Amino acid sequence: MIKGLHHNAYRCRDSEETRKFYEDFLGLPLTHALGLDETQTGRRTRLLHTFYRMDDGSFLAFFEVPEQSFEFKEQHDFDLHIALEVEPGELEAMFEKGRATGIETRGIVDHEFIRSIYLRDPNGYVIELTAKAPGYDNAMNPANNQPHDVLAAWNAAKSPTARRV
Repeated sequence: MIKGLHHNAYRCRDSEETRKFYEDFLGLPLTHALGLDETQTGRRTRLLHTFYRMDDGSFLAFFEVPEQSFEFKEQHDFDLHIALEVEPGELEAMFEKGRATGIETRGIVDHEFIRSIYLRDPNGYVIELTAKAPGYDNAMNPANNQPHDVLAAWNAAKSPTARRV
């Protein structure tokens, strides 16, 4: 049985610039850093794996691997974003902090069940800070929103050319 998320891991360009964003700006403490120069299979490598703790005990983790190519690109919100929950009162403060710090900051967007701002980290990833809105629990209750029915209707309405084989 899955108990919860331990960590999500992403590549980073530079571990220190990533630390400045996640620890200094967002306030997620750097709790573990592991340097590796050999894989479990004996292959030589050089990487740093860092972990930032969230209040629920899960982590965001990053790999800096200078000798391994990786295409860093600014992600579109629909392609990839990391959504982190904050208290409702913190959303406006983080919006202002992002703007004041010169970080690309968009929002505040009212999605009805959550309110969100969007920031871009030094690696190009979109970070969504989100706060629950009144009615959140009701909106996220599958007995109320019928997600399987919505998915079935979506699949039925897609054009045949849009479907993956």
